[in-house]
Amino acid sequence: MATLVIHIEWEGPFSFNDLNKFNDAKIDFGVYQIYGNHPIYGSDILLYIGKAQEETFFMRLYPDREYWQKHCGIYLGRLAGDKTPHNEEWSRQIDLAEKLLIYSHSPAYNSSNIASIPDNALRDVHIFNWFEHRDLLPEVSGGRWTTKFNEIPGYDIYGKHGK
Repeated sequence: MATLVIHIEWEGPFSFNDLNKFNDAKIDFGVYQIYGNHPIYGSDILLYIGKAQEETFFMRLYPDREYWQKHCGIYLGRLAGDKTPHNEEWSRQIDLAEKLLIYSHSPAYNSSNIASIPDNALRDVHIFNWFEHRDLLPEVSGGRWTTKFNEIPGYDIYGKHGK
């Protein structure tokens, strides 16, 4: 299978008062990060990764402002590339990106996708995080976080192979 490369351009930090700027039904979809304080892990840490998939960032985040408002900042990530895919593919990429980012970063308040991920769906996904990605790794590969390379025939430490 060919590698699916997902580019995410991150902006932020934003407060909940800024969210009304992100309600454009043509472009304001993607993944987001919320940073703030946690009683065990400390201050200004990655708390949550979510997705705005079928509703804009504003519509997805603003109703939960009472819960999240006390936290430090929101970072918004829009998918980017050489052409905009049809809505079903765009939505699928948002979903895959959210799952792989949650699994590889284990935010404090996410519970889904931390213990396990859809291994087959994410094996060939490669994410590039650009600009204000904050604490996210610049690159995340499904090959690294899935079982894709668990059983490579003849795999061994160099030098142990017969010559």
